[in-house]
Amino acid sequence: MGTQAPTDQNNYASTDIDAKLAKQKAIDDWLPITSSRNAKWWYSAFHNVTAMVGAGVLSLPYAMSELGWGPGVVILVLSWIITFYTLWQMVEMHEMVPGKRFDRYHELGQHAFGEKLGLYIVVPQQLVVEVGVNIVYMVTGGKSLQKVHKSVCPECKQIKLTYFIMIFASVHFVLSHLPNFNSISGVSLAAAVMSLSYSTIAWAASVNKGVVDNVQYGYKAKSTSGTVFGFFNALGEVAFAYAGHNVVLEIQATIPSTPEKPSKGPMWRGVIVAYIVVALCYFPVALIGYYIFGNSVDDNILISLEKPSWLIAMANMFVVIHVIGSYQIYAMPVFDMIETVLVKKLNFRPTRTLRFITRNIYVAFTMFVGITFPFFGGLLGFFGGFAFAPTTYFLPCIMWLAIYKPRKFSLSWWCNYICIFFGVLLMILSPIGGLRTIIIEAKNYTFYS
Repeated sequence: MGTQAPTDQNNYASTDIDAKLAKQKAIDDWLPITSSRNAKWWYSAFHNVTAMVGAGVLSLPYAMSELGWGPGVVILVLSWIITFYTLWQMVEMHEMVPGKRFDRYHELGQHAFGEKLGLYIVVPQQLVVEVGVNIVYMVTGGKSLQKVHKSVCPECKQIKLTYFIMIFASVHFVLSHLPNFNSISGVSLAAAVMSLSYSTIAWAASVNKGVVDNVQYGYKAKSTSGTVFGFFNALGEVAFAYAGHNVVLEIQATIPSTPEKPSKGPMWRGVIVAYIVVALCYFPVALIGYYIFGNSVDDNILISLEKPSWLIAMANMFVVIHVIGSYQIYAMPVFDMIETVLVKKLNFRPTRTLRFITRNIYVAFTMFVGITFPFFGGLLGFFGGFAFAPTTYFLPCIMWLAIYKPRKFSLSWWCNYICIFFGVLLMILSPIGGLRTIIIEAKNYTFYS
């Protein structure tokens, strides 16, 4: 009789563990990042293109005008190489522990820095990036719709930017209820095609226009301080253009994986295709745009291109379709974080109603902030340095050094420390320029105009 109780206790404990595991699996099957793992390698390609080639590409000629030919070309090329390297590191680290997958950026951070510290380091920065991108894309979508309206009907009564941002947001009140990454793959594919299309239109229309009269390549600002702050802001705009790292682990989480065929194979194939597309979009737009317009280029090159009006209207419509997809790519990890906290920490039931309420509140929040502060160029510079530089340029390197501990002064050691040095410089300098740009633009700005 004496041995009966422990047996019962063991049964209860076993049943309890099984129930907890079943509950955990049910939650994972409901959460957006882990609910579907049947993506193909080409999903990785167009998700990464959509995440990377965002509105930032249209500001690259303006960034070049603030950097100048020499520094501009060097920073563009360096950024492409460094971010390609750090993206490779993240793909490699996704399954570095046998039998475990780091499906989210903060899970990798927790493995590198510890359970609590990893959360404190990664989550705030990742949220600033993803929410920041969504706010900037609200503004971009609204401005592009406004530009389409002006191009198609120049005689019509002008409509406030506020209303165009609301129109753009209305799409997301519907699309945000798609449950996971794979369910937005159609939207993402359309967005990737659009990004290549409007980038091509931007540089081809510039070539067709020809170099503007009295073109000047000197710095736009008349004062030394203006030139320096403009340079800092341009660094942030370049950093903003390479923001895809913040969703790369979440994208890789949707690809199936077995010990024989780990997910990094198809993921890496998709990343290579994506980075080729990134180069085809970024370099021609930045260099040709700056060559044609010089320092008179606007912070969105499509605004500088007035004619042919039908082509510019089409390009702006492509931008709208693209940022619809990009918004969803960056919103999905935020939805995952919000829903994880609500279901796992606050014990809400994982229901459609919960998802409907939380996602609508988030879309409404990004719309409200976008309407209130639509400073496009300044926002790019400020967010670009403040959070994009760490998560894209040097946080993967610090994690790599902490986990793999490469030999001192080896090639890996040098590569990582050079990336860290470059990234820290970017993080310190670019928010200064971005904040100054916002302050200058805010002087003449009327709220909700």
